[in-house]
Amino acid sequence: MRLWVDADACPNVIKNILFRAAERVQIPCILVANQAVSIPPSKWIERRVVSSGFDVADNYIVEEATAEDIVITADIPLASEIIDKGAVAINPRGELYTKENIRQRLNMRDFMEQMRSSGVQTGGPASFSQQDRMVFANTLDKLLAQRQNH
Repeated sequence: MRLWVDADACPNVIKNILFRAAERVQIPCILVANQAVSIPPSKWIERRVVSSGFDVADNYIVEEATAEDIVITADIPLASEIIDKGAVAINPRGELYTKENIRQRLNMRDFMEQMRSSGVQTGGPASFSQQDRMVFANTLDKLLAQRQNH
């Protein structure tokens, strides 16, 4: 089991939770980005720098991830591909993407994209809160416990 992190847009507070979890459970945590992201010295934490370009990091994660892995991403199309591989995907706010909810998330994402492209101001996501951080940490802990017991 490995933790894969779509690191370009992942908040630092979430990366820190992941670093602590990787050390505690002793599993690899791999941050994938198209620029060097800072990581603490650890045999469990590494970064993979991929070339710039649309979806290069996402494609790398999809290629490398296996069904035993957990992927942290806010990218809904990436989460969908990860679910199709049988792996687990969660977003930095702790929401677990599932076969049951991913289609709805993709539809909402496409709808919002259409709204923005037609000039409607949709605003961005809500700012990241302490509650989001706690939900993420709890979701991650549950997933790690479940996957270690298999």
